Amino acid sequence: MIKVLIVDDSLVFSELLKKKLSEYSGIKIVGTAADPYEARDKILELEPDIMTLDIEMPRMDGLKFLKRLLPQYPLPVIMISSREDKADEAVMAGAASFRVKPDVSDPAKVNGFIRDVASDITKLCARNSSSFHSELPRSGAASGKNNSGRSAEYNRGGVEIVALGASTGGTDALEKVVLGLPEDCPPVIITQHMPPVFTKMYAERLNRSAPLAVFEATDGMRLNKGMCVIAAGGFHMELHKDSKGYYISSREGDKVSGHCPSVDVMFTSVAKCAGKAAAAALLTGMGADGAKGLLLIRQAGGYTIGQNKETCVVYGMPMEAYKLGAVCEEAPLEEISSLLKKKMNYPERS
Repeated sequence: MIKVLIVDDSLVFSELLKKKLSEYSGIKIVGTAADPYEARDKILELEPDIMTLDIEMPRMDGLKFLKRLLPQYPLPVIMISSREDKADEAVMAGAASFRVKPDVSDPAKVNGFIRDVASDITKLCARNSSSFHSELPRSGAASGKNNSGRSAEYNRGGVEIVALGASTGGTDALEKVVLGLPEDCPPVIITQHMPPVFTKMYAERLNRSAPLAVFEATDGMRLNKGMCVIAAGGFHMELHKDSKGYYISSREGDKVSGHCPSVDVMFTSVAKCAGKAAAAALLTGMGADGAKGLLLIRQAGGYTIGQNKETCVVYGMPMEAYKLGAVCEEAPLEEISSLLKKKMNYPERS
């Protein structure tokens, strides 16, 4: 059972959530709280797997509570609010998902909303019950001695990280690859050349259809199996590793290889942190971003794929990688997810 804590100062809405979510098998509402201070005590007492959190509450607003909570008590949080304009701020603060409160007088909207929240709960918790994406690195708060073997949790055939890069034509190409990966796949990180705001919309679009749980990157985000993270527009995403496993940074910076986010920045960090435990693919795109980084991954012992000319919208980035000798295998788009699964020792379907 997935243990859920509901935090909302509206008794009516809190009871509605409690009643409706309790109708879903596998979900158990372990408690409710009317403000962040009560929520803090309930978290320690009830040890929920996930929490829903309102923004506008007495004593402390939900966003401030979220920022204070996550570094101390890593927990997936679904922000639920009537303030639709706060969605981006909530995600940047560490929320795993954001849902807009429906008009409670409209049964159809309420039912649709409850289905979405139940789906979020299942996606965020069912695949990995221990500290999903919202776990932030603690500065000296944990020795990591009990987590030294954590990376094995998402090791498949020696692969611990899957990295994908793309540009022109990449949104559709990436979707085909991601939809072909299994739900317990090692963490997938993606850099697609795309401006701010659109990366969040793209992540939400993929999340609705992919077997993986898809998020836009936030700084300090922990990685677990069954998770896919897309670099935020205007922010470089890099992979890091500590005693607890892999996590990413998401920071503003100058353009690299003509772009921010840059595939080269991401691939270079993957080569450094994951090395031979990485599998990477460079897909359709104009220019050369990602070619040098892919070469570094191959030189570090990782497995690399380049999309072939015939299936690329623009055969630029993968061509430059091929010319550098960065590609272990060149393949048509429709075969890339199969090659990745084969590398990760997933059985082929008959």
